[in-house]
Amino acid sequence: MPVPVLKQGGVLIASIQAALTDRDLLQLEADLAEKVGRFRARGVIIDVTALDVLDSFATRTLRGIAATARLRGATAVVVGIQPYVAMALVQLGLTLEGVATALDLEEGLELLRSSAAARGP
Repeated sequence: MPVPVLKQGGVLIASIQAALTDRDLLQLEADLAEKVGRFRARGVIIDVTALDVLDSFATRTLRGIAATARLRGATAVVVGIQPYVAMALVQLGLTLEGVATALDLEEGLELLRSSAAARGP
């Protein structure tokens, strides 16, 4: 199931609405890497609010998306991690180390704005 990617100014927003297969996650990573360049995006938000599970592959892929975006000149933020998902990740020793996170889409957009302001022109 493809994940729709919306463009809002210089930000790409991917809202994951249902559990994805490993293939879908890899496709999302490839799509975002390509679209960052095509749209000259400065930020990428991955909204996982609808997910009630993040397994080790999904966690690694989210880290990969963030690293790929960074190498392409964009900042990635994962938003909407549910409390029980966060607790499960910690219990399993899975981290999103090096990946910016925010409570929700609004906070994610603000984080990207403040990051862009700190970088300057």
